[in-house]
Amino acid sequence: MRFLLDDEQREFARSLDGMLTAADTPTAARAWAAGDTAPGRALWARLAEAGVFALAVPERHDGLGPLPLELTVAFTELGRHAVPGPLVETVAAAALLDRLGSAEGAAWLPQIASGKAVLSLCVPAVGGPYALDAEAADAVLVVEGDTVRLAESAGPVQPSADPARRLARPLGGAVLARGSAVTAAAAYAAEVAALATAAQSVGLGRALLDRTVEYVGQRTQFGVPIGSFQAVKHRLADTLIALEFAQPLLHSAALALAEGADHGSAEVAAAKVTAGEAGYAAARTALQLHGAVGYTEELDLALWIRKARPLRDAWGTPAACRARVLMS
Repeated sequence: MRFLLDDEQREFARSLDGMLTAADTPTAARAWAAGDTAPGRALWARLAEAGVFALAVPERHDGLGPLPLELTVAFTELGRHAVPGPLVETVAAAALLDRLGSAEGAAWLPQIASGKAVLSLCVPAVGGPYALDAEAADAVLVVEGDTVRLAESAGPVQPSADPARRLARPLGGAVLARGSAVTAAAAYAAEVAALATAAQSVGLGRALLDRTVEYVGQRTQFGVPIGSFQAVKHRLADTLIALEFAQPLLHSAALALAEGADHGSAEVAAAKVTAGEAGYAAARTALQLHGAVGYTEELDLALWIRKARPLRDAWGTPAACRARVLMS
């Protein structure tokens, strides 16, 4: 099995990195956290033009996919740049709607691919009772047992460790689909969500590591950069190794999901727990080595640090993922 990206996939990552670097994502993330979604929706449209959401939508519905490996490439960059919004939930909702096969559900797929529709997805059995960015989404899908409903409203936004992750309980709504097909479709959608979240964690971890390496080369103690201290080097090396170890697991899980392998669920769970823990460790390292300045909200670094733990726990906590691996 091949774990290295090809030239086209690497170029796709570079193009997204360049676009997002120029887009000032920290400003969009801060606005989103304050309830102003306009900058985030503008960025969403640019991502759609680059084909990000089409990767989760089949060609028969005006998409390019499903392409799980390319999706991990894209979501690694989205995590690297702390892009706000229900990105994971939208591509997972696309996977759910495609698997359901209903005409009403399929009508959303071309809109997702084009970026015209922002969806959120709530599967209480996997991620708890709250939907991400429900008030900003064009539709919120809720899966409970063998039923999918289209929520009609959302409750108040709940406090979150990451202000840009606005969580609310979806309320009411009409039934969109019911039956055994819902259970299978929801399980697949949850796998897609876990994979995309794992990719975000890897990207976030790499961003934090890059910023921390730059900082320790500038900050001095006893007349020398703290990056020259052996203990600091070891901490950074451990962070890098954890991220490097997560990367092939992420690609392996994407390939298993693309091939419909029976062990795909276990591979996704392994990638999710490894990537989530690596991203969270990168956040702890960044906070420790930045010192007191790392706690300031004004520093953009906080946008990444505050995402690490919610991403680690979203769409499969470490304990739940380890249990799935052990049961495989």
